Amino acid sequence: MSTSSRIARRFEATPFLEKRDVSLLFVLPGLFVFTAFMLFPVLYLVGISFTNATPATLFAGDGALSVLTLGEAEFVGLQNYVQVLFGGQFHVVLFGETLVTLPINGQFWNSFGVTWLFVATSVTLKIGLSLGIAMVVTSDRVRGKRLMRSFIILPMGLPAIFTVTVWRGIFSSAEFGLANQILGELGVGSVSWLAERWPAFFAYNVTEAWLAYPFMVIITVSALQDVPEELHEAAKVDGAGYFSRFLHVTLPSIKRPVLFASILTAAASFQQFLIPYVFNQGGPARANELLVVYGYREALRFQEYGRGAAISLVAVAFIGMFMWLNVKRGKLADGVSEQ
Repeated sequence: MSTSSRIARRFEATPFLEKRDVSLLFVLPGLFVFTAFMLFPVLYLVGISFTNATPATLFAGDGALSVLTLGEAEFVGLQNYVQVLFGGQFHVVLFGETLVTLPINGQFWNSFGVTWLFVATSVTLKIGLSLGIAMVVTSDRVRGKRLMRSFIILPMGLPAIFTVTVWRGIFSSAEFGLANQILGELGVGSVSWLAERWPAFFAYNVTEAWLAYPFMVIITVSALQDVPEELHEAAKVDGAGYFSRFLHVTLPSIKRPVLFASILTAAASFQQFLIPYVFNQGGPARANELLVVYGYREALRFQEYGRGAAISLVAVAFIGMFMWLNVKRGKLADGVSEQ
Protein backbone atom coordinates (compact mmCIF):
# COMPACT_ATOMS: atom_id res chain seq x y z
CA MET A 1 0.00 0.00 0.00
CA SER A 2 1.38 3.39 -0.95
CA THR A 3 2.03 6.19 1.54
CA SER A 4 -0.76 8.37 0.12
CA SER A 5 -3.26 5.50 0.43
CA ARG A 6 -2.31 4.93 4.09
CA ILE A 7 -2.69 8.65 4.84
CA ALA A 8 -6.09 8.69 3.12
CA ARG A 9 -7.28 5.69 5.16
CA ARG A 10 -6.21 7.39 8.41
CA PHE A 11 -8.12 10.53 7.47
CA GLU A 12 -11.20 8.47 6.60
CA ALA A 13 -11.02 6.78 9.99
CA THR A 14 -11.30 10.16 11.76
CA PRO A 15 -14.82 10.35 13.30
CA PHE A 16 -15.63 13.96 12.36
CA LEU A 17 -14.40 13.67 8.76
CA GLU A 18 -16.51 12.37 5.91
CA LYS A 19 -15.00 10.66 2.90
CA ARG A 20 -15.59 13.65 0.62
CA ASP A 21 -13.69 15.89 3.06
CA VAL A 22 -10.48 13.88 2.66
CA SER A 23 -9.85 15.12 -0.88
CA LEU A 24 -10.28 18.69 0.35
CA LEU A 25 -7.52 18.19 2.91
CA PHE A 26 -5.11 17.18 0.14
CA VAL A 27 -5.95 20.39 -1.74
CA LEU A 28 -5.38 22.66 1.26
CA PRO A 29 -1.52 22.72 1.05
CA GLY A 30 -1.63 23.83 -2.58
CA LEU A 31 -4.35 26.35 -1.77
CA PHE A 32 -2.21 27.74 1.05
CA VAL A 33 0.84 28.11 -1.23
CA PHE A 34 -1.28 29.81 -3.91
CA THR A 35 -2.75 32.21 -1.37
CA ALA A 36 0.62 33.04 0.20
CA PHE A 37 2.62 33.54 -2.99
CA MET A 38 0.02 34.60 -5.57
CA LEU A 39 -3.26 35.84 -4.17
CA PHE A 40 -1.97 37.79 -1.16
CA PRO A 41 0.66 39.81 -3.13
CA VAL A 42 -1.99 40.80 -5.69
CA LEU A 43 -4.44 41.86 -2.96
CA TYR A 44 -1.65 43.74 -1.19
CA LEU A 45 -0.81 45.52 -4.46
CA VAL A 46 -4.47 46.48 -4.85
CA GLY A 47 -4.45 47.92 -1.36
CA ILE A 48 -1.31 49.98 -2.00
CA SER A 49 -2.74 51.36 -5.25
CA PHE A 50 -5.48 53.14 -3.32
CA THR A 51 -3.04 54.88 -0.97
CA ASN A 52 -0.28 57.48 -1.13
CA ALA A 53 2.24 54.87 0.04
CA THR A 54 5.90 55.87 0.01
CA PRO A 55 8.84 54.38 1.94
CA ALA A 56 8.30 57.04 4.62
CA THR A 57 4.65 56.07 5.18
CA LEU A 58 4.56 52.37 4.27
CA PHE A 59 7.40 51.39 6.61
CA ALA A 60 6.40 53.73 9.42
CA GLY A 61 5.76 52.00 12.73
CA ASP A 62 7.28 49.01 14.48
CA GLY A 63 7.45 45.46 13.19
CA ALA A 64 6.17 43.71 10.09
CA LEU A 65 2.55 44.19 11.14
CA SER A 66 2.73 47.87 10.28
CA VAL A 67 3.84 47.01 6.73
CA LEU A 68 0.98 44.51 6.34
CA THR A 69 -1.47 47.18 7.45
CA LEU A 70 0.10 49.69 5.00
CA GLY A 71 1.78 51.65 7.79
CA GLU A 72 0.75 55.31 7.89
CA ALA A 73 -0.21 55.47 4.21
CA GLU A 74 -3.43 57.41 3.62
CA PHE A 75 -6.35 56.24 1.51
CA VAL A 76 -6.62 58.40 -1.62
CA GLY A 77 -9.21 56.46 -3.60
CA LEU A 78 -8.75 56.52 -7.36
CA GLN A 79 -6.27 59.39 -7.29
CA ASN A 80 -3.30 57.23 -8.40
CA TYR A 81 -5.26 55.81 -11.33
CA VAL A 82 -6.37 59.29 -12.40
CA GLN A 83 -2.78 60.55 -12.24
CA VAL A 84 -1.52 57.55 -14.19
CA LEU A 85 -4.07 57.92 -16.99
CA PHE A 86 -4.76 61.67 -17.03
CA GLY A 87 -2.20 63.31 -14.74
CA GLY A 88 -0.45 65.50 -17.26
CA GLN A 89 -0.82 67.50 -20.42
CA PHE A 90 -0.33 66.21 -23.93
CA HIS A 91 0.21 68.87 -26.58
CA VAL A 92 -0.81 68.27 -30.21
CA VAL A 93 1.64 70.39 -32.21
CA LEU A 94 1.49 71.14 -35.94
CA PHE A 95 4.07 73.33 -37.72
CA GLY A 96 5.38 74.59 -34.40
CA GLU A 97 1.98 75.65 -33.08
CA THR A 98 0.01 73.89 -30.35
CA LEU A 99 -3.37 72.92 -31.77
CA VAL A 100 -4.87 71.36 -28.67
CA THR A 101 -3.81 70.36 -25.17
CA LEU A 102 -5.26 67.12 -23.80
CA PRO A 103 -5.34 66.22 -20.08
CA ILE A 104 -3.57 62.87 -20.35
CA ASN A 105 -0.35 61.41 -18.99
CA GLY A 106 1.91 61.46 -22.03
CA GLN A 107 4.59 59.25 -20.44
CA PHE A 108 2.11 56.52 -19.52
CA TRP A 109 0.47 56.46 -22.94
CA ASN A 110 3.86 56.49 -24.63
CA SER A 111 4.86 53.45 -22.56
CA PHE A 112 1.49 51.86 -23.29
CA GLY A 113 1.85 52.36 -27.05
CA VAL A 114 5.48 51.25 -27.16
CA THR A 115 4.60 48.14 -25.18
CA TRP A 116 1.86 47.07 -27.60
CA LEU A 117 4.10 47.85 -30.57
CA PHE A 118 6.82 45.71 -28.98
CA VAL A 119 4.33 42.87 -28.45
CA ALA A 120 3.16 43.04 -32.08
CA THR A 121 6.63 43.19 -33.65
CA SER A 122 8.32 40.68 -31.34
CA VAL A 123 5.54 38.08 -31.67
CA THR A 124 5.58 38.42 -35.45
CA LEU A 125 9.35 37.97 -35.46
CA LYS A 126 9.16 34.99 -33.10
CA ILE A 127 6.49 33.24 -35.14
CA GLY A 128 8.37 33.71 -38.41
CA LEU A 129 11.73 32.64 -36.97
CA SER A 130 10.33 29.65 -35.09
CA LEU A 131 8.25 28.44 -38.02
CA GLY A 132 11.27 28.60 -40.33
CA ILE A 133 13.50 26.69 -37.88
CA ALA A 134 10.79 24.11 -37.19
CA MET A 135 10.32 23.47 -40.92
CA VAL A 136 14.06 22.89 -41.28
CA VAL A 137 14.44 20.46 -38.36
CA THR A 138 11.40 18.42 -39.45
CA SER A 139 12.33 18.20 -43.13
CA ASP A 140 13.21 14.78 -44.55
CA ARG A 141 16.01 16.37 -46.56
CA VAL A 142 17.93 17.62 -43.51
CA ARG A 143 20.45 15.40 -41.76
CA GLY A 144 21.45 15.70 -38.11
CA LYS A 145 18.01 16.89 -37.05
CA ARG A 146 18.31 15.45 -33.54
CA LEU A 147 21.58 17.29 -32.94
CA MET A 148 20.06 20.50 -34.26
CA ARG A 149 17.07 20.17 -31.92
CA SER A 150 19.37 19.78 -28.93
CA PHE A 151 21.11 23.05 -29.85
CA ILE A 152 17.78 24.80 -30.38
CA ILE A 153 16.77 24.45 -26.73
CA LEU A 154 20.19 25.68 -25.52
CA PRO A 155 18.97 29.25 -24.74
CA MET A 156 16.38 27.81 -22.34
CA GLY A 157 19.16 26.47 -20.13
CA LEU A 158 20.93 29.81 -19.76
CA PRO A 159 19.98 32.45 -17.15
CA ALA A 160 17.98 35.22 -18.80
CA ILE A 161 20.12 37.96 -17.25
CA PHE A 162 23.26 36.35 -18.71
CA THR A 163 21.72 36.13 -22.19
CA VAL A 164 20.46 39.72 -22.08
CA THR A 165 23.87 40.99 -20.95
CA VAL A 166 25.57 39.18 -23.83
CA TRP A 167 23.13 40.68 -26.34
CA ARG A 168 23.74 44.10 -24.81
CA GLY A 169 27.41 43.66 -25.67
CA ILE A 170 26.50 42.53 -29.20
CA PHE A 171 24.50 45.73 -29.73
CA SER A 172 27.09 47.94 -28.10
CA SER A 173 27.26 51.38 -29.69
CA ALA A 174 31.07 51.13 -29.77
CA GLU A 175 32.82 49.95 -32.91
CA PHE A 176 33.92 46.70 -31.25
CA GLY A 177 30.30 45.60 -30.80
CA LEU A 178 29.54 42.53 -32.91
CA ALA A 179 26.60 44.19 -34.69
CA ASN A 180 28.74 47.20 -35.64
CA GLN A 181 31.60 44.95 -36.76
CA ILE A 182 29.22 43.13 -39.11
CA LEU A 183 27.94 46.44 -40.46
CA GLY A 184 31.53 47.57 -40.91
CA GLU A 185 32.33 44.46 -42.99
CA LEU A 186 29.30 45.27 -45.14
CA GLY A 187 30.51 48.80 -45.70
CA VAL A 188 27.89 50.40 -43.46
CA GLY A 189 28.87 52.84 -40.73
CA SER A 190 28.49 52.17 -37.03
CA VAL A 191 25.07 52.54 -35.43
CA SER A 192 24.42 53.92 -31.94
CA TRP A 193 22.19 50.97 -31.15
CA LEU A 194 21.27 51.83 -27.58
CA ALA A 195 21.45 55.62 -27.86
CA GLU A 196 18.79 56.00 -30.56
CA ARG A 197 15.14 55.04 -30.18
CA TRP A 198 14.38 52.74 -33.11
CA PRO A 199 17.76 50.96 -33.26
CA ALA A 200 17.31 50.22 -29.54
CA PHE A 201 13.76 49.03 -30.20
CA PHE A 202 15.10 46.73 -32.94
CA ALA A 203 17.69 45.37 -30.48
CA TYR A 204 14.90 44.66 -27.99
CA ASN A 205 13.05 42.63 -30.61
CA VAL A 206 16.04 40.56 -31.66
CA THR A 207 16.93 39.71 -28.07
CA GLU A 208 13.33 38.87 -27.21
CA ALA A 209 13.14 36.56 -30.23
CA TRP A 210 16.32 34.78 -29.12
CA LEU A 211 14.95 34.25 -25.61
CA ALA A 212 11.55 32.96 -26.73
CA TYR A 213 12.18 31.01 -29.94
CA PRO A 214 13.05 27.66 -28.24
CA PHE A 215 9.58 27.49 -26.66
CA MET A 216 7.93 28.42 -29.96
CA VAL A 217 10.02 25.91 -31.91
CA ILE A 218 9.15 23.07 -29.51
CA ILE A 219 5.42 23.74 -29.90
CA THR A 220 5.67 24.15 -33.66
CA VAL A 221 7.77 21.00 -34.15
CA SER A 222 5.26 18.98 -32.13
CA ALA A 223 2.43 20.35 -34.25
CA LEU A 224 4.26 19.63 -37.52
CA GLN A 225 4.88 16.04 -36.51
CA ASP A 226 1.13 15.55 -36.01
CA VAL A 227 0.23 16.69 -39.53
CA PRO A 228 -1.06 13.57 -41.36
CA GLU A 229 1.26 12.57 -44.18
CA GLU A 230 -1.80 11.51 -46.20
CA LEU A 231 -2.77 15.17 -46.61
CA HIS A 232 0.58 15.99 -48.19
CA GLU A 233 0.38 12.94 -50.44
CA ALA A 234 -3.11 13.90 -51.59
CA ALA A 235 -1.94 17.46 -52.30
CA LYS A 236 1.01 16.13 -54.33
CA VAL A 237 -1.37 13.99 -56.38
CA ASP A 238 -3.42 17.12 -57.11
CA GLY A 239 -0.27 18.81 -58.39
CA ALA A 240 0.32 21.15 -55.44
CA GLY A 241 3.88 22.45 -55.09
CA TYR A 242 5.86 22.92 -51.88
CA PHE A 243 4.62 26.44 -51.09
CA SER A 244 1.06 25.54 -52.00
CA ARG A 245 1.16 22.57 -49.62
CA PHE A 246 2.67 24.79 -46.94
CA LEU A 247 -0.13 27.38 -47.27
CA HIS A 248 -3.09 25.04 -47.68
CA VAL A 249 -2.04 21.93 -45.71
CA THR A 250 0.68 22.71 -43.18
CA LEU A 251 -0.46 26.08 -41.87
CA PRO A 252 -4.12 25.13 -41.32
CA SER A 253 -3.02 21.95 -39.52
CA ILE A 254 -0.71 23.72 -37.05
CA LYS A 255 -2.77 26.91 -36.68
CA ARG A 256 -4.22 26.24 -33.23
CA PRO A 257 -1.03 25.08 -31.44
CA VAL A 258 0.92 28.00 -32.90
CA LEU A 259 -1.86 30.40 -31.91
CA PHE A 260 -1.78 29.03 -28.37
CA ALA A 261 2.00 29.45 -28.14
CA SER A 262 1.75 32.93 -29.65
CA ILE A 263 -0.73 34.05 -26.99
CA LEU A 264 1.54 32.82 -24.21
CA THR A 265 4.66 34.44 -25.64
CA ALA A 266 2.74 37.66 -26.32
CA ALA A 267 1.79 37.83 -22.64
CA ALA A 268 5.47 37.30 -21.75
CA SER A 269 6.48 40.10 -24.14
CA PHE A 270 3.94 42.42 -22.53
CA GLN A 271 5.66 41.81 -19.17
CA GLN A 272 9.20 42.14 -20.50
CA PHE A 273 11.45 43.95 -18.03
CA LEU A 274 15.00 42.64 -18.25
CA ILE A 275 15.74 43.55 -21.86
CA PRO A 276 14.84 47.27 -21.81
CA TYR A 277 16.15 47.79 -18.28
CA VAL A 278 19.53 46.10 -18.81
CA PHE A 279 20.01 47.56 -22.30
CA ASN A 280 19.36 51.26 -21.58
CA GLN A 281 16.64 51.45 -18.91
CA GLY A 282 13.99 52.08 -21.54
CA GLY A 283 15.88 54.92 -23.19
CA PRO A 284 16.91 57.03 -24.78
CA ALA A 285 15.09 59.63 -22.66
CA ARG A 286 12.45 57.03 -21.62
CA ALA A 287 11.25 56.78 -25.24
CA ASN A 288 11.31 52.95 -25.19
CA GLU A 289 10.16 52.56 -21.60
CA LEU A 290 7.89 49.53 -21.59
CA LEU A 291 4.96 49.54 -19.20
CA VAL A 292 6.54 47.27 -16.57
CA VAL A 293 9.73 49.36 -16.57
CA TYR A 294 7.60 52.49 -16.21
CA GLY A 295 5.84 51.07 -13.15
CA TYR A 296 9.15 49.94 -11.64
CA ARG A 297 10.68 53.39 -12.13
CA GLU A 298 7.71 55.16 -10.56
CA ALA A 299 7.70 52.83 -7.55
CA LEU A 300 11.39 52.38 -6.78
CA ARG A 301 13.17 55.26 -8.49
CA PHE A 302 10.68 58.00 -7.61
CA GLN A 303 9.48 56.30 -4.41
CA GLU A 304 5.80 56.50 -5.47
CA TYR A 305 4.64 53.05 -4.38
CA GLY A 306 0.94 53.83 -4.77
CA ARG A 307 1.36 55.09 -8.32
CA GLY A 308 3.64 52.18 -9.25
CA ALA A 309 1.06 49.72 -7.92
CA ALA A 310 -1.66 51.41 -9.98
CA ILE A 311 0.49 51.12 -13.13
CA SER A 312 1.13 47.44 -12.43
CA LEU A 313 -2.57 46.71 -11.96
CA VAL A 314 -3.45 48.56 -15.17
CA ALA A 315 -0.89 46.37 -16.94
CA VAL A 316 -2.38 43.22 -15.35
CA ALA A 317 -5.86 44.29 -16.47
CA PHE A 318 -4.75 44.72 -20.08
CA ILE A 319 -2.85 41.42 -20.07
CA GLY A 320 -5.90 39.63 -18.69
CA MET A 321 -8.16 41.25 -21.28
CA PHE A 322 -5.73 40.34 -24.06
CA MET A 323 -5.52 36.70 -22.93
CA TRP A 324 -9.29 36.38 -22.50
CA LEU A 325 -10.12 37.86 -25.93
CA ASN A 326 -7.58 35.70 -27.75
CA VAL A 327 -8.57 32.49 -25.98
CA LYS A 328 -12.25 33.21 -26.64
CA ARG A 329 -11.87 34.26 -30.28
CA GLY A 330 -9.46 31.41 -30.98
CA LYS A 331 -11.76 28.95 -29.18
CA LEU A 332 -8.71 27.56 -27.39
CA ALA A 333 -10.79 26.63 -24.35
CA ASP A 334 -12.12 23.73 -26.44
CA GLY A 335 -8.60 22.32 -26.80
CA VAL A 336 -5.51 23.10 -28.80
CA SER A 337 -6.00 20.18 -31.19
CA GLU A 338 -9.63 20.97 -32.01
CA GLN A 339 -10.24 22.15 -35.56
